[in-house]
Amino acid sequence: MKLSRRRTLGAAAALALAPALVPAHARAQAYPSKPIRLIVPYSAGGGADTTARLIAPRLQEALGQTIVIENKPGAGGMIGDEIVAKAAPDGHTLLIGAFAHAVNPSLFPKMPFRTPEDFAPVSLLVTVPELMVITPSHPAKTVAELVALAKAQPGKLSYASSGNGSAQHLAAELFKMRTGTDIQHVPYKGGALAVADVAAGHVPFYFGNMSAALPQARGGRVRPLAVTSAARSPAAPDVPTLTEAGVPDCEISEWNALIAPAGTPPAVIVRLHAEVAKIMRTEEMKAKFADLGADAIGSTPDELAAFLRSEMKKWAEVVKAANIKVE
Repeated sequence: MKLSRRRTLGAAAALALAPALVPAHARAQAYPSKPIRLIVPYSAGGGADTTARLIAPRLQEALGQTIVIENKPGAGGMIGDEIVAKAAPDGHTLLIGAFAHAVNPSLFPKMPFRTPEDFAPVSLLVTVPELMVITPSHPAKTVAELVALAKAQPGKLSYASSGNGSAQHLAAELFKMRTGTDIQHVPYKGGALAVADVAAGHVPFYFGNMSAALPQARGGRVRPLAVTSAARSPAAPDVPTLTEAGVPDCEISEWNALIAPAGTPPAVIVRLHAEVAKIMRTEEMKAKFADLGADAIGSTPDELAAFLRSEMKKWAEVVKAANIKVE
């Protein structure tokens, strides 16, 4: 009986240790074992949602498992971020992170989760520059003329944004810092309202997400002045960069990234990155995102981690210098 009991206990211990003895590549091959929730912390139809819906079918095919996109808007993206931060770290709940993911820690120091500690980077998916646009009838025809006008009339010129703490707000504040100008902020509840008032001449200019602002510029409703990327955008090759327009060190991009909960097994991160990188390298995906004024990236996890640290540092400095407050 004693011998039999020891054998039984030994078998149980072996079973308990079995998962740890399975090689990492084998565990990665076993992933995913159930449908994957892809959390988009914004409403349907926006940039992050578009990215998710372009990538999800390809990733679903590559992984051989259903991917369910869940839009969880609210609190500047923090509701969706919190869902992922507190999810089981098994790769079955993922986040489409966006610009606010790196900015919110500076705007909301008492968030119910920690960034970046509660997340595991997978891949930077796309970057989208801002397009600086102005009322078509405005006398300033170039960035230099706009800066000269702002310096001649401190505090009298204004710019629109899609709301306090938004990418458009921070882009304009960085522009002010780099040009030494005093320009008033006029926040709106969304980019559509902001660009509509710029088109109507109620507010002179606006930094808009390229995907949203470029159609307005192509339609003649607003006039493009510059793009905020390091190089000219293939979607608007005739529009100079801010550096070319005389404002260096003012690169600004919105972005989307694939992010998992902290503690997700490295083998799962490697598998996800490998599949995403393949998808983002295809000519089809490059073309689809280029049509939206975006660049397909597909970075490594380490590259995304470094990018997020850089973004957090950069925008924390702007938030502090501009004394940006979000109620």
